[in-house]
Amino acid sequence: MLFSGNASELFSLSESVRKVVMASLSNLSKWLGVYEEWKGVVKRYGLKWSSGRTEELIIERMANVQSGGDVLDWVRLVKRRVPKLTVFLDFMVYSGLRLREAVNSWNLIIQLSREYRLGEYYNDKSEALEHYRFKGLFIRRSKKVFVSFVPEWLIRKISEQQPLTLYQVNNFVRRDNRLKARFCDIREHWATFMTRWLSPAEIDFLQGRVGASVFMRNYFNPALLGDLKARVFMGIEAISEQLEKE
Repeated sequence: MLFSGNASELFSLSESVRKVVMASLSNLSKWLGVYEEWKGVVKRYGLKWSSGRTEELIIERMANVQSGGDVLDWVRLVKRRVPKLTVFLDFMVYSGLRLREAVNSWNLIIQLSREYRLGEYYNDKSEALEHYRFKGLFIRRSKKVFVSFVPEWLIRKISEQQPLTLYQVNNFVRRDNRLKARFCDIREHWATFMTRWLSPAEIDFLQGRVGASVFMRNYFNPALLGDLKARVFMGIEAISEQLEKE
């Protein structure tokens, strides 16, 4: 990584592990005499050592929108440049999943569909991907996701696609088209946009942020929210309309 300058593999790691790896690479780069090259990799890939203070994060997000533009403009651009990612980007925009989770879910949908076992993962009655059934993939120590409401028509589209890897997705965007990767911004857009229909607790649950408060740990029960799917789909429909605008 230090000599090739390709740090894309770091994005497949959890935040806590990535920080440890970055610290190790930093020390090794000094010993090898390539510290300046390592600093260039950190800057080029936008790698962060810490999540920062809350107010700084908010200011950074606001500045990012002002300088980088609407993330949906970026999605439209990538779709034009990389048509093979069109359905995958729709999946990310409508689900709000992290990039790694989206790739894992994408591949699992395709695999189970080909084996005629999709019902083990996708509940067609509730139109929900039940990630919790595959704990090894989706219930990680620091990053979790339990359920995603996704329209059946999109699941059918995904079933017709080819599997993807994190490496491929990053290379299609960064290496092949020299575009900035804004997959995290898609997730941020989903959470912000959904505040029109969902409560913060509901958004936290659907994005896997459980355990952040006493309420989420001890009282929040999504099974009691009979209209949760309906409200999520209202948001997805609005996002779809927004995405189709040029």
